[in-house]
Amino acid sequence: MDGSTAPLPLSLSRRDALRRILTASALAASLDITAFAAEDIARIGEDPNLLVKDIPWPRLLTPEEKRIVTALGDVIIPADEYGPAASAVGVPDFIDEWVSAPYPEQQKDLSAIRPGLAWIDSEAKQRFGKGYADCDLAQQTALVTDIVTDGSPARKAGYSFFKLLRDRVAGGYFSTPEGWKAIGYTGNVPSMEFTGPSPEVLQHVGLA
Repeated sequence: MDGSTAPLPLSLSRRDALRRILTASALAASLDITAFAAEDIARIGEDPNLLVKDIPWPRLLTPEEKRIVTALGDVIIPADEYGPAASAVGVPDFIDEWVSAPYPEQQKDLSAIRPGLAWIDSEAKQRFGKGYADCDLAQQTALVTDIVTDGSPARKAGYSFFKLLRDRVAGGYFSTPEGWKAIGYTGNVPSMEFTGPSPEVLQHVGLA
């Protein structure tokens, strides 16, 4: 299917996107994931006030950049038996909110992601005669496969960009209930009783 006819991604409000960033930070901390810098997320949690309607900075990605992010995100995390595609749970808006925040870590990511999006779009046009978001899934996947398997110096910058975007897409996806389910995360689930660790776990830690 042509990328231009793919289902529209789920839209997130500004406050919902910021809440997702905070959720991602909490999950990253609990699982010892370093994709997000705790001190930079702490700033986002303090400013702006999530009880106020307006967010004091604009989203910076252009519509075309958002289309490329959407297409790449769905190649990175496609719909499968474990859950929906990245765009179906609002990852493009999550990425847009993240790179638009006026803090050093987010602005550093924007300075890498924005030219990276332009680069992969140019690669698609040279190879397939159309922009990345307008390529079909096989073409989009072929470009990503080349990025991660071609170790030549010419691909080094492309791989650095892709790795960064991949980490941000994962952070956005796994801050959702759908993402939690995909990895078997069972936090925030009420239980009427606590049965304690299994005999296998106790034996593993030398307590049985």
